[in-house]
Amino acid sequence: MSDVRENQESSAYDVVVLGAGPVGQNVADRARAAGLTVAVVERELVGGECSYWACVPSKALLRPVIAVADARRVDGARQAVTGRLDTERVFARRDRYVTDWDDTGQAEAVKSSGADLFRGHGRIDGPRRVTVTRDDGARLTLTAHHAVAIATGSRPALPDIPGIQEARPWTNRHGTDSSTVPGRLVIVGGGGVGVEMATLWQGLGSQVTLLTRRRLIPRMEPFAGELVARSLTEAGADVRIGTQVTAVRRPDPTGPVTLTLDDGSDLQADEVMFATGRTPGTDDIGLDTVGLTPGTWLEVDTTCLARGVDGAWLYAVGDVNHRALLTHQGKYQGRTAGDAIAARAADLPVDDGPWGDHATTADQHAVPQVFFTDPEAAAVGMTAEQAAQAGRRIKTVDLDFNAAQGANLYADNYPGHARMVVDLDREVLLGVTFVGPGVSELLHSATVAVAGEVPLKRLRHAVACFPTVSEIWLFLLAAYHRDRT
Repeated sequence: MSDVRENQESSAYDVVVLGAGPVGQNVADRARAAGLTVAVVERELVGGECSYWACVPSKALLRPVIAVADARRVDGARQAVTGRLDTERVFARRDRYVTDWDDTGQAEAVKSSGADLFRGHGRIDGPRRVTVTRDDGARLTLTAHHAVAIATGSRPALPDIPGIQEARPWTNRHGTDSSTVPGRLVIVGGGGVGVEMATLWQGLGSQVTLLTRRRLIPRMEPFAGELVARSLTEAGADVRIGTQVTAVRRPDPTGPVTLTLDDGSDLQADEVMFATGRTPGTDDIGLDTVGLTPGTWLEVDTTCLARGVDGAWLYAVGDVNHRALLTHQGKYQGRTAGDAIAARAADLPVDDGPWGDHATTADQHAVPQVFFTDPEAAAVGMTAEQAAQAGRRIKTVDLDFNAAQGANLYADNYPGHARMVVDLDREVLLGVTFVGPGVSELLHSATVAVAGEVPLKRLRHAVACFPTVSEIWLFLLAAYHRDRT
């Protein structure tokens, strides 16, 4: 695609968006819907990390692994699963969903929204100004009448340990765009990326060793990590909790990598992947020209307006504000920020109070997240520990999913557990966690209940169909009321 206005030295727009991933696209779409002119700047692929190296490719790869695992849980179906996954076809499926890393379609979508797309490295150059440097060195200046929105995302953070560069480790990008199955793969990090990649590559035939300093998926209830660790172990992975890597070495670039652990032992693998956190994509976007520190997470208000900058024109949406490093939450912020930009541009009231039209209240109270492991782990809102630390008077209700007949029909000996955290003073849900096959599709009901602050007295009237996995709601609510009377 040839980009519009590419030969112009300067142009003026109502809004300039740095980053054309899902978050930046949502800002642009909402601003365009309000009649504002929009420029979008992207230095890599239009569609961003999520589309090509994170959510989309990882789920495309994981689905065959999970589908086979689900089939093996159903008598009569498990007998039909007689071979290994066809890795060539699995990788080809991934390639289809990332359109072979060709962003033509998404670039056309940006253009069809009425926004102008500029390919190149965008840097803020003082208030309401962005300089774009193209690959050929040509530069142009974009001026924003109303707002600049930073949606430049984040990238993997590698630990500062001896030998890390020599080892040429995998990151999430290698974990999702590779098409060769390593015989031995060590994954360092027990968060969402770590457990999903362990599930994926063990399912594709690697001998996976998962190393983590603390429990798996630590931002969820403890039982979530315990059930995922048990399942990975049963699948043949070596899960080591309480282990830290102190050094790595790979003297032969084509040879194995050796990891030194904190107990003094060595561990050898064909590849090592670090899933040990993220760092903001703000180091080279001109923050210093407006008084902010390059390479830092950006603090924002509830409309995603950046703090520390005069004039109410700079917004930071998605990963860069460090509120919730999740695509769906970033898109929510993008929609909210786009609407807030439009309201301010039209000199209309900004509804930024709790749950207002221009507020990202869900960032604090109702963030949903799913890890597509086997079994899946899904949660929204507070854990019991978080609620207690916040000073809430709570009650937790726990049940195994086999309480629901629908779960037993979904999978023989359905391996799952559910917890809801209740605010006793208001009798509403503060958080819900599900672990089990297929629970990702159950989570939105919990998100509606938490975000909507639905009273439990009313929630009991939401009748779950029989026989479905959703019946677990009936048993959770019954258990709560039984214990209260």
